[in-house]
Amino acid sequence: MPAVYVPGRSRARAPVAMTLTLATYNIHACIGTDGLFEPARIAGVIDEIAPDVIALQEVEHHRIGDLDLLEYLAARTGLEAIAGPTLLRDTRHYGNALLTRLPVATLQRIDLSVPGREPRGALDATFGDRGQGIRVVATHLGLKTRERRCQARRLLSLFESPTAAVSVLMGDLNEWLLWSRNLRSLRAHFHATANHATFPSRWPLLAIDRILASPPGALLSLETHRTPLARVASDHLPLKAALNTGRKTGR
Repeated sequence: MPAVYVPGRSRARAPVAMTLTLATYNIHACIGTDGLFEPARIAGVIDEIAPDVIALQEVEHHRIGDLDLLEYLAARTGLEAIAGPTLLRDTRHYGNALLTRLPVATLQRIDLSVPGREPRGALDATFGDRGQGIRVVATHLGLKTRERRCQARRLLSLFESPTAAVSVLMGDLNEWLLWSRNLRSLRAHFHATANHATFPSRWPLLAIDRILASPPGALLSLETHRTPLARVASDHLPLKAALNTGRKTGR
């Protein structure tokens, strides 16, 4: 059974393929558009995508038998789980996560919280050798414009010193206005991409889930994952991308 990633664990560096499948998915605590808590449906959607790395938001740490929800999703999909809780509760935690089939080289948990607002954060992970692999920052930004402005500046500061051949920012950015200053600043750094509506899942109108990458040409394709299962499993549809890493890395 896949285990939740523990920083500092020794692991072999497997090569990172030239083309990877990435995705971001707000799973809405595994509560579907029918109001039912059905984690098996979320696992099924992830299986449909077959990602190398997928960012998850709104992960509630429910217990499913002997497993935590994130452990359950990892076990069902055969991926390794990286937890990034942002809201700690007595009964269960809540926040971000990554599921990956790639070995993790480095991992940081970034605090993006703004005083007076719900705690927010990001997972900053690299895969492959330093300076040659890929870097993925996965996040879920706040609901207020000023809050997101602070969070966007913090995220952009992470990328001031390149640490990988390809850098990716993905997650639920909560920017529904396509001309917003925050979105423009992020897209200027990562290069503009088409807008793909992901919310609400039954009749998607808003492009609030994003996958942004640099350098230019790193994203080979970008699309909303629209299937009957995805339309009911969560109130968001997943967004998926094909990523060109440029070369094989690792040893």
